[in-house]
Amino acid sequence: MMIDHVCEDGRVVFQDGSSVCADTIFYCTGFKYRYPFLETNGVVTVDENRVGPLYSHVFPPSLAPGLSFIGIPVKGPIFNTIELQSKWVAHVLSGKVLLPKEEEMMASTNEFYKKMQELGLPKRSTHFLTPYQVGYQNWLCAQIGLPPLEKWRYQMYEESVKNIIEMRDGYKDRWDDAYWDGIINL
Repeated sequence: MMIDHVCEDGRVVFQDGSSVCADTIFYCTGFKYRYPFLETNGVVTVDENRVGPLYSHVFPPSLAPGLSFIGIPVKGPIFNTIELQSKWVAHVLSGKVLLPKEEEMMASTNEFYKKMQELGLPKRSTHFLTPYQVGYQNWLCAQIGLPPLEKWRYQMYEESVKNIIEMRDGYKDRWDDAYWDGIINL
């Protein structure tokens, strides 16, 4: 069911004219980021699929902590990332964790963008964290006082990436239970 518009009172109106009152909206767009309903007066933009500026792929510095984006990073073990980002946002909103000052968040974000540019990476790769996934997830764990994620999770992730590279279109068809039991029981 497609959303037509969202009213100020929280009512969501669908294209067929029906509506519901919503406390929360999960806007799932796939890999093309578009937020036509979000008015930030140009603070948050989408440029070549880069949503920004976002401090650590979650908080727009000048609107934090009131606005956050969860699940922006693409590819890799995204469900772990979403869970950790959600916990981080909850810790920030509850006051258990403080964000850096706006200027520091913006400087960190600009530094990340500069590093991408120096590496010749296009803007559309901003939220492609596959090479940095382990470090990013462990950084999120540190923000909320959790130990780093278990090693077996990353072993499974690395093996899955290898499988994708080797098998291309057929990578979902290969699964060796005995192999994975050995990895998980290490």
